[in-house]
Amino acid sequence: MDEERWSAVDGYLTDLYIPEDPDLEATLRTSTEAGLPSIQVSPPQGKLLQLLAQIRGTRRILEIGTLGGYSTIWLARALPPDGRLVTLEANPRHVEVARANLARAGLANRVEVREGPALHSLPRLAEDGSGPFDLIFIDADKPAYPEYLSWALKLSRRGSVIVADNVVRKGAVADPTSPDPNVVGVRRFHELLAAESRVSATTIQTVGSKGYDGFALAFVTADP
Repeated sequence: MDEERWSAVDGYLTDLYIPEDPDLEATLRTSTEAGLPSIQVSPPQGKLLQLLAQIRGTRRILEIGTLGGYSTIWLARALPPDGRLVTLEANPRHVEVARANLARAGLANRVEVREGPALHSLPRLAEDGSGPFDLIFIDADKPAYPEYLSWALKLSRRGSVIVADNVVRKGAVADPTSPDPNVVGVRRFHELLAAESRVSATTIQTVGSKGYDGFALAFVTADP
């Protein structure tokens, strides 16, 4: 099996399960035109995030890493009319594109895009009482994943769900000698998550149009 086959299967599944969506398609198109990297989740992964949020019955979502707002739209659509999603993005250009995409999708009143480094924004969320969140999605710079996990736990409660993307790194996560800061950060994230007594967690490997990687999924079993 190779990435060409994985992408073909992703296309087949997308055609089956995910109807054409002008807003999501426009989000991908405008993000590409604006020069944003094509590193957003795939359509089946976006649908998975939405289903997880719906199964959990989420009313409040925190996303760490917005990019062009593609995954944000998937998640925000799972919220009830009075639900709220806060998404954190460090890159001003990404913020601009994401806000336009969210407005086009009719979600500007449900989503707050906070500009600035997440490690600056997360303490402010705690200070202003924005949490706890029902679902937290981590998809940002990998070296900071251990710190993002720490803040996710502080901003969650018993029953919250934490999801982290890109945590297998094409299998490099299994290499304890890797000098890659992304791998080092993800390995430390796994170690902390596995040792955390307040969660029940696992990681699954994934393949598809985004290559070979994985999702970590944690269910918070006790209040911080």
